[in-house]
Amino acid sequence: MSFITGTYTRNDVKRGCRTVNEAFQQMAGRLMVALDYPDAQQAEQFIRQLEGIPCYIKVGMQLFYSAGPAFVKQLKSRGYSVFLDLKMHDIPNTVRGGAESITRLGVDMFNVHAAGGRSMMSAARAGAEAAISADSSLAMPLIIAVTQLTSTDQTTMNTELGIPGTVQDTVVRYAQLTREAGLDGVVASPLEVPAIRAVCGSDFKTITPGIRPAGSATGDQSRVLTPGQAIVQGSSHIVVGRPITAAPDPRAAAKHIIEEMLQV
Repeated sequence: MSFITGTYTRNDVKRGCRTVNEAFQQMAGRLMVALDYPDAQQAEQFIRQLEGIPCYIKVGMQLFYSAGPAFVKQLKSRGYSVFLDLKMHDIPNTVRGGAESITRLGVDMFNVHAAGGRSMMSAARAGAEAAISADSSLAMPLIIAVTQLTSTDQTTMNTELGIPGTVQDTVVRYAQLTREAGLDGVVASPLEVPAIRAVCGSDFKTITPGIRPAGSATGDQSRVLTPGQAIVQGSSHIVVGRPITAAPDPRAAAKHIIEEMLQV
């Protein structure tokens, strides 16, 4: 598929896009590229290869602990939407303070662990709101909760984590708790998205890692789908790391994944 302004398909019109290029830009905003790098220099070298693709950038623990808040602010100054993926899980007061500090960075999204409970998740929203109250130039970020990691299968969940039942049952229960706590959505496998939407509604965000393009290795992920399958399931955004960052041509890999997302 080529992205040439002025060429469009019936599906593009259905999406409300006048051109294939607009459809591409819109879908690119639903792709979150995980910057799984140990330092800012390597991350910067990679980002230069994505220039012009308006994807979300996900900054995780390894990079944030190395490069710090300054790197996040740099991404924002270049116009990127940023998901700060630190998975906070602590007592409510500590999470409230962490959320306040994160919101001051101007990030577009951050997360906590749903396993921390309703009070902890509500505290995260309170912290973000406190930052907004103190600085009206800030925008309220989306706050989401991790349900079960996509590396966790049912055996691990039951025998090691001590949580009975199926993975989907646990994910849906955590999603309901997240919504009750006033947060915007969850991180979950794309396999669980339909069940989450059935109980939490279509406006509830579903951020889905565990995405692997057709024919690629699953690595340490247990519950995976292809980009196109994830969009069909209803994922709000998909998170992709190694299939892009470890590709010989990361830019081509990212564009190919967006093409897969469009073929629905």
